[in-house]
Amino acid sequence: MKADSNIINISSYLKRMAGLQPYKRAVVYPAGRDKYKRVAYSHLTFLQLDHESDCYAHGLEKAGIRRGTRTVLMVKPGPEFFSLTFAIFKVGAVPVVVDPGMGIGRMLLCLKESRPDAFIGIPVAHALRILFPKYFRTVKTNIIVGKRWFWGGLTLREIRQIPWQSYDAVKTTSDETAAILFTTGSTGPAKGAVYTHGIFDAQIRHIKSHFNITEDEIDLPTFPLFALFDPALGMTAVIPDMDPTKPARVNPERIVEAIINQGVTNMFASPALLNRVGRYGKSKGIKLPSLKRVVSAGAPVSPSNIERFASILRDDAEIHTPYGATEAVPVISIGSNEILAETGKLSEQGFGICVGRPLEEIQVRIIKITDDPIEKWSDSLMVSNSEIGEITVSGDLVTKQYFENTLADALSKIKDEDRVWHRMGDLGWMDKKGRIWFCGRKNHRVITEDGTLFTIPCEAIYNNHPKVFRSALVGIGSPPKQRPVICIELEPRDSRGKKKQLMVELFALAKKSVLTKNIDTILFKKAFPVDIRHNSKIFREKLALWAGKKL
Repeated sequence: MKADSNIINISSYLKRMAGLQPYKRAVVYPAGRDKYKRVAYSHLTFLQLDHESDCYAHGLEKAGIRRGTRTVLMVKPGPEFFSLTFAIFKVGAVPVVVDPGMGIGRMLLCLKESRPDAFIGIPVAHALRILFPKYFRTVKTNIIVGKRWFWGGLTLREIRQIPWQSYDAVKTTSDETAAILFTTGSTGPAKGAVYTHGIFDAQIRHIKSHFNITEDEIDLPTFPLFALFDPALGMTAVIPDMDPTKPARVNPERIVEAIINQGVTNMFASPALLNRVGRYGKSKGIKLPSLKRVVSAGAPVSPSNIERFASILRDDAEIHTPYGATEAVPVISIGSNEILAETGKLSEQGFGICVGRPLEEIQVRIIKITDDPIEKWSDSLMVSNSEIGEITVSGDLVTKQYFENTLADALSKIKDEDRVWHRMGDLGWMDKKGRIWFCGRKNHRVITEDGTLFTIPCEAIYNNHPKVFRSALVGIGSPPKQRPVICIELEPRDSRGKKKQLMVELFALAKKSVLTKNIDTILFKKAFPVDIRHNSKIFREKLALWAGKKL
């Protein structure tokens, strides 16, 4: 009997790996330190992880968490996080993933919008349920990962069925909802992107193929959500000793320690973490010979950041900077060799940041800039090559809708017969080599009487000054008569220096470029407001309000 190709449950990847490499470590996590401060590790093999998720799957089903049950999961990175996630997939339930780093207010709104049926979380998460009950009115099943304290619900120990019995995963379809992943809302209201089992399957295939990942590798995922790909890819996931919500404040010694101790071959890192560890490694003369691949995403990565981190890697290692969003990732990618040899120099001149070429089978089109909904696709929407427009993407890993959010669908999705184009909300252009150059967020563009200014190209001119850590273009007033203002955050060692002479030097830099010659206002700010998840995306809306009050 021929198998139904439309039947797919993403948990099947774990079951397959448990059969292929049962005794390889799947998850490694720091369990403590001895008297000499050496870290002690604990682990689960692929077979153990598969068995653990089976035990939880049986328990979840008995507790009422079954196919289609929307289930909020708020558990710290570690063995339970992996076991529970795959157990949820096995029973066909739908995990609702909300990043705690977005702040309590936004997080509660996301939970309310998703109307969850079940809630699985650590005690602190359940405390929110007691303090803010109106956001949890739809929840019927509560499971506590830890002590129950004074609130009701089942504990994880109570639902874990032992002795182990194999669990047959629900035969979900490729277009069946597998998860709801909320965006951080760093550039607008947080939205729940609907992931199907087919989309997750496509992501795994594209990641493995594009980055040439093999099953003998060891990963250090410094962003918890990306760690979930590791068991499916056959990689060992080493959980870093860090607060994942504060990558810019990570202790670089702990990251280096994990890489060296575990022989890490692959690492995911936000640009902020890359910057912190790179600066530390270079100053200490550290080399990381096991690391052959670094993947950095979440915000634009500057060429100087890449060059600094590359200096502590072996010669044949490469830093990849894939481009995407919660709704579609990864869709475009480029490696450090091409950046450092060619595109980085152009970025410093204001061309934008080259994010590379589309992944195989992913289509990318640049369309005319508009803030209005686009109901139906037409080739007349596209701009000519080298013209800046909005980046749109289509392919098997692109989400087709948000969870019960018709307004967001109208603003971000374009119907094209049997497929959907997702509007990234980013601006960019395509060069003659088919590479995409990112020029900033659409809602961050500054529309002046002299024309439209784009953040990334303009900021690059000021970032060339050695004392500038980063800059941000904001607009004061209303389009089409906005006043462009450049905000400057200095390198820490230069923050107390004389700013009058520095301002003269920055204006001289700006006058040399056609992009910035008409910008006549510079403001210094000690520290920019940035997103919590990656600590890299600048909150330009907040900076604009601050700048407006200063002027």
